[in-house]
Amino acid sequence: MLKKISYLLLLLVNVSFANVTLPALFSDHMVLQQNNDVKFWGWANPNEEVVIMPSWTEEEFKTKASNQAYWEINVKTPRAGGPYVIKINGYNEIILKDVLIGEVWLCSGQSNMEMSAAWGINNGEDEIKNANHPTIRFFTVSKSSATSPQNDLHGNWEVCTPETMKNSSASAYYFAKRLQENLKDIPIGLVVSAWGGTPAEIWMPENVIKKDSILLKAANNLKPVAWGPTEPARAFNAMIYPLIGFEIAGALWYQGESNVGASTYDKTLASLIESWRSLWNKNFPFYYVQIAPYNYGENHFGGAEIRDAQRKVLNKVSETGMVVISDVSPVDDIHPKDKKSVGVRLANLALTKHYKTFEAIVDGPLFKSFSINKNTIIVQFDNADGLYFSDKKITQFEICGEDGVYYSAKATIKNKSIEVSSKKVKEPKNVRFAWGNTIQSNLFNSAQLPASSFKSN
Repeated sequence: MLKKISYLLLLLVNVSFANVTLPALFSDHMVLQQNNDVKFWGWANPNEEVVIMPSWTEEEFKTKASNQAYWEINVKTPRAGGPYVIKINGYNEIILKDVLIGEVWLCSGQSNMEMSAAWGINNGEDEIKNANHPTIRFFTVSKSSATSPQNDLHGNWEVCTPETMKNSSASAYYFAKRLQENLKDIPIGLVVSAWGGTPAEIWMPENVIKKDSILLKAANNLKPVAWGPTEPARAFNAMIYPLIGFEIAGALWYQGESNVGASTYDKTLASLIESWRSLWNKNFPFYYVQIAPYNYGENHFGGAEIRDAQRKVLNKVSETGMVVISDVSPVDDIHPKDKKSVGVRLANLALTKHYKTFEAIVDGPLFKSFSINKNTIIVQFDNADGLYFSDKKITQFEICGEDGVYYSAKATIKNKSIEVSSKKVKEPKNVRFAWGNTIQSNLFNSAQLPASSFKSN
């Protein structure tokens, strides 16, 4: 009798701890990165065996939970396809249905990444009506903050329908649509973790900021706001850290408006990129949107300085790309409504640089170098095929002498360079272009993509 009671008690203990559980990322309708060793992880009773059985193979993947009640295991995924079913067995059983294999992109930043068709984008009603794309899936992370790294977050995978697309990131949606046009309808998973009005510092690990005096000073200069955190790492801890380990193809970033006024944004953004890659242990592509011209106030160049800082990151960090959107953004709206151009340009970067399935000029003219010949500055550009000005009033180039005072300059295109001079500057030292918060670039290349603003010093 005593043995029977002991056995029943043991059985009850096992049943009460029959708790194989998964993070929110692993659920019905999810997309997993193709042709990869994808990490699964979760929690279970210590020493409980966990068996993963995906329907794309007869192989079973087994592991045991640690004494910390945590388990993880890599599962090899096939090329793009689906839908599949994944069974996960411990003392209990979890069945994940309608799982696709394809390309997964992490989409982060502030309100312009978060902005959905419901906010009022160009052609929004037609786009919503036609947004039946069963192989595009959204995982939108709920806004949350934390003072320390979390092990899970709030969100769920949703199939792209008019109802779900309406409230999902419009830039990410257009990015996925353009990828599918070129990649032959490969499933696309979009993990959207964005929060309007937030500075970059809240999206990166706190230790990265604390160990660097420049980053720490910039973080300490941030003022509290009513619509979100400004303390270092608060969104990273709750909305990025729980994603680490989930296999992604790359990341998209649309942020910078909330850092206007900072003088070291290039270092901040570069550090963010490098910290994410280090934690994922993968040098994934990182493509971002240069902030649009907007009236951030008089008597300062805060917006232009952020745009130039974003340009500089291209030369500091490998496997990066930037889209310039000054030509499709009005200067009186900090939330430009043309999100299709944003998504398509980001996708064209990915198709050209990462997937290598698209051959075209996908970058606007970018400042490369300059030289001085007597009273003339000669500016060289990358992506300079077919340089042209979009209007006859060429006033966006300025040069300065040793005194640092800039004067409007005459600019003449000579093949792939531009010669700049001013009667007011006899011995020029530096040049700048489109250097104003509200200036929309009027210099384009043959791909009809605008040049980034820049300052040579």
